[in-house]
Amino acid sequence: MPILNSPTYVPPILLRNGHLQTLVPYLFRRVTELKYNRERVDTPDGDFIDIDFCPSVQGDTDSVVILSHGLEGNSQTPYMRGMAKYFTQLGVDAVAWNMRSCSGEMNRLPMFYHSGLTQDLELAIEYALTKKNYTNIYLVGFSLGAGLTAMYLGQNAKTLNPKIKKAVVFSAPCCLKSSGEELASPAHRIYSENLLMTMRKKVLEKDQIMGLPMLDLHNLHKVKTFQEFDDRVTSKLLGYQDAQEYYRKNSCLPFLENINIPTLIVNAKNDPFLGKKCYPIREAYKNSSLYLEMPKSGGHLGFFYLKKGPYWSEQRAAKFILED
Repeated sequence: MPILNSPTYVPPILLRNGHLQTLVPYLFRRVTELKYNRERVDTPDGDFIDIDFCPSVQGDTDSVVILSHGLEGNSQTPYMRGMAKYFTQLGVDAVAWNMRSCSGEMNRLPMFYHSGLTQDLELAIEYALTKKNYTNIYLVGFSLGAGLTAMYLGQNAKTLNPKIKKAVVFSAPCCLKSSGEELASPAHRIYSENLLMTMRKKVLEKDQIMGLPMLDLHNLHKVKTFQEFDDRVTSKLLGYQDAQEYYRKNSCLPFLENINIPTLIVNAKNDPFLGKKCYPIREAYKNSSLYLEMPKSGGHLGFFYLKKGPYWSEQRAAKFILED
């Protein structure tokens, strides 16, 4: 029954609001003293992903952590850089992969990245093994990348590379429908509009480059919720009937029961991105490999300290992976 009550995140005393905990790291965090080496990996379907590698500062190691970013993030997003920096300081190499269209260059195919594109995480893992024949591979995911990581582990449980030993995911939208409904609420529209603004821009840019005749782009600027966007864009690019079919087939929740390596899900109770079905309590009770931690605070990918140094999320991930 791995429902964990401690340790829990305790926020700075004046920043106990979930919105502040979400926005402060996003707006103000800067992670320096980290240098990536980038390589491009072609995908079997004719696309590509750009992967950034950062070696351990302690020299040779037999361990690597694979980092998967969230919606409209990339390897340069502060939570990715912070996690990469902390693990490399602890003697673990880091691979931070950029999902399709997120590395600064538009991808080649009509579709973009999405919540269920676990094949690209597999490519990032394969890439890591070309760098070195690691003994230990660890997975860490954030938001969309958290759900994708959990889905990958459940989807591939029977054939998982035995070198993949543990995983930690933060702010996982385990049920995409529930998450979308939460973000559609008036109190949380600020987040969905910020993300949809860049997503709409990408769609129009790609239409200019290659044409997207399968999409109705008329009045795309009026799309204000993820369900509308996924109805009009995501589902059509992926061949689904509508957003609901996309959500059913690409949420990690149904796959959690299959996970068979130690996996920690950290979802704060005041996360403005997560609806009730994003907290997989029943699944954690049933699966001895699945650990669920629900701190009262943390917001969405917050979990920060005001003092200089690693965030609570980075320390928590390292403790679960390297110490427990």
